[in-house]
Amino acid sequence: MNLKNKVALVTGGSKGIGFGVAQSLLNQGIHVAITSRSSSAASEAASLLNAKKNTDAKAIGLQADVRNLESQKGAVNQVLESFGSLDVVVANAGIGHFASIEDLTSEQWQETIDTNLTGAFYTIKASVDALKASKGYYITISSLAGTNFFANGSAYNASKFGVTGFTQAVMLDLRKYGIKVSTIMPGSVSTHFNGNEPSDSDAWKIQSEDIGQLVVHLLKMHPRTLPSKIEVRPTTPPSK
Repeated sequence: MNLKNKVALVTGGSKGIGFGVAQSLLNQGIHVAITSRSSSAASEAASLLNAKKNTDAKAIGLQADVRNLESQKGAVNQVLESFGSLDVVVANAGIGHFASIEDLTSEQWQETIDTNLTGAFYTIKASVDALKASKGYYITISSLAGTNFFANGSAYNASKFGVTGFTQAVMLDLRKYGIKVSTIMPGSVSTHFNGNEPSDSDAWKIQSEDIGQLVVHLLKMHPRTLPSKIEVRPTTPPSK
């Protein structure tokens, strides 16, 4: 894929992995729309991305909620109105509630599933026609928690196991249209996820720009080859 002047939509792009992916795409000359449930957060992040970019590509911030199909359709329509096409969709928005099944509330369960799993579904449902037109690329951000279960992770594991399986099935559904579909499954990433405050002590973790670099590598892969499921983890985690 010749990346210059392509157009990408990154959900949950106002911080963390989504922001790192958006920055990497911008630096390849790709116009990027980032979404957040907060209009101000989306706008502020887009302004920061535009200030840091090294190409003529443009970032815009959109208010959208991945838990709502009509909201996702609205975001896609705004991208098409702003840029005329849509070539890359990164379903990144996600949250985590971690508690024993005895303590996990039904509200926490529902919010995790609705955001992480149903959000990925709504994102592709809203954008599939645009991706058919561009023979584009749909990428989900799953997790190593999508194949490795752990205590207190019932909601998060369920959502990420679901995203991993969902994405692989979508890949089989859509490749006949020339759409490429991949899921990236990171281990520990230095972000604000789950109340973490990134610091020098996170230097051993994957950085958000590393995931951005991986997305760029996928887009530059020869079209005959599809890395459909990519696990990525820190090279040297601290000893326990």
